[in-house]
Amino acid sequence: MRKFDIYVDSAANLTDEMIEKNDINVISYTCSIDGEEMECYQKGVASDEIAKRFYDAMRAGSETKTALVNSEKIKSAIIPSLEKGRDVLLVMISSGVSGSYNQAVNAAQELKKQYPERKILAFDSYNASLGEGMFAVHAARLGELGEDIETCYKWMEKHKLNMNSVFTVAQLKYLKKSGRISTTLAIAGTLLNIKPILKGDANGKIVLCGTEHGRRKALTHLADQFAKNAIGPESQTVCIAHADCIEDAEMLRDMLLARGATDVVIQMYDICTGSHVGPGTVALFFMGKERGKTAEQSESEGAKGSVAHRSAARR
Repeated sequence: MRKFDIYVDSAANLTDEMIEKNDINVISYTCSIDGEEMECYQKGVASDEIAKRFYDAMRAGSETKTALVNSEKIKSAIIPSLEKGRDVLLVMISSGVSGSYNQAVNAAQELKKQYPERKILAFDSYNASLGEGMFAVHAARLGELGEDIETCYKWMEKHKLNMNSVFTVAQLKYLKKSGRISTTLAIAGTLLNIKPILKGDANGKIVLCGTEHGRRKALTHLADQFAKNAIGPESQTVCIAHADCIEDAEMLRDMLLARGATDVVIQMYDICTGSHVGPGTVALFFMGKERGKTAEQSESEGAKGSVAHRSAARR
């Protein structure tokens, strides 16, 4: 039995089954549509319903916003676990794209004064969506095998750059709005049907890493990245997040299966990060060679991470 509790922010994008099966707690971001606020994650409410409403509103030109998870909300969420004498592991969205991790660190520091006998660890996943969420799943599985909170935290820190994230978007205007690309590129790209390929880098930030002409070529690019960089593709859970474009997600899944994947999860993209890339985004997450290193440098290190990954996945 696991001896600590796990919390994620709702950007972790976990399926209801993953949350329930692994006993993971979710701290929700808030979002608004034309001034109407709501929780991005609501227990008992299908996340697809909330996300679809949000993406439809974006398509219609409504004013949509999301707000980070602040330290007060984090403290309120985890205090019940601390009161029960449980340690707490917080798995958070990358500090390179959100301030929520720093809020978690502040919350942990403040609560340590009140609960000095408890361990409260905040993990910067250097990722978002299921790239973040799968670390919580791995930690839960390791905890069930008897590993303590510190061992799970160290494993995640050691292997967080092995979690590859690569994605493409349907429209460039949302990336322009968030400052990821220039106005010139956005206009030219739209006219020429250019689809950007983006990825999480070695600092947990989102960077432009390529372009393709047309949607199918962009999805093929994602699948080829998996074929090139995945370690143990047949023995890991590969994840796809889509911003209300299930047909494209299923097309990518079929490409992945043809390239050696055996277990592919598809989930609607969480609103928090989806709001910055827009409807039609398709993202891929898998364990592989270290981001930011050459293939030669990461081959041996990534293989070590794959052993632990496969061991947890089999259980």
